[in-house]
Amino acid sequence: MVPDIEITRLSGELPSELNDAVALIIAAARAADDADPISEQGLAGFEGRISAEHVVATSGGVPAGIATIRVENGTANIEAVVDPARRRQGIGRTLIAAAATKGSQLWAHGDLPAAASLAKSLGMARVRELLQMRRSLGPEAPLPELTVPDGLEVRTYAGAEDDAEIVRVNNAAFHWHPEQGGWSISDVAARKQLSWFDPEGLFLAFDTSAPDRLLGFHWTKTHGAHPPEPPFGEVYIVGVDPAVHGRGLGRLLTLRGLHSLQEQGLPAVLLYVEANNIAALRTYEKLGFHRHFTDVAYVMT
Repeated sequence: MVPDIEITRLSGELPSELNDAVALIIAAARAADDADPISEQGLAGFEGRISAEHVVATSGGVPAGIATIRVENGTANIEAVVDPARRRQGIGRTLIAAAATKGSQLWAHGDLPAAASLAKSLGMARVRELLQMRRSLGPEAPLPELTVPDGLEVRTYAGAEDDAEIVRVNNAAFHWHPEQGGWSISDVAARKQLSWFDPEGLFLAFDTSAPDRLLGFHWTKTHGAHPPEPPFGEVYIVGVDPAVHGRGLGRLLTLRGLHSLQEQGLPAVLLYVEANNIAALRTYEKLGFHRHFTDVAYVMT
């Protein structure tokens, strides 16, 4: 028997009691699926740190699932999680049907068969694959030596005076990307307010003959341990000005960040890359990264 499902819509920070219940659902889903059901951006929405709306499904008076919706560059991005003990009761379908409209993008973390089946039943089309790749930073997987060619300088972030050039290069490098493109100074400023931001982990490359014009950057980040997962480094963003493609800057900047993360004693590093970004995939594979799992985006047609 399918229980009655009550739908509630909220915005901003979740009330503390609901936040506690959602945290338990997320932990249970993570343990059941071996994948995080909600991204860091989704969690920031729950905490009210970024703008988001939420759809809560309650069954029998108890929260059974939640969907969070963030509008980015005009597209509604949805993530959802259902208590594993309450699955196959129509809760997920009800949540997505309430949250999604035409053009909405639903992210399924881990490319799970159940998510694919649900998306198909709702008439949603598979449109994107985002790969998570990982690499050990331990002694069994030594990094290539880092050599900065003559005429280039790679330094760390100096302050707000670097922001305009970071925005320029980011938008040129990711003009095609639905989330990463179209940044403004405020997007950089918002990320600098996050707990993981470290100016020593943001690397910028310049030609020594033009020290005010950025060629490319590598923004790294770190993740604390979440047992059984150890702490991780992350290749957060590698952006190179298309005008200087072919100089090996993507590899150089990636390697500079990897050496920094290794020097911090982190045992491994992860990154996310679009499955159709063949050039980036080749660079990362040559640096020892392997595919760990896949996130899939479905669009409501």
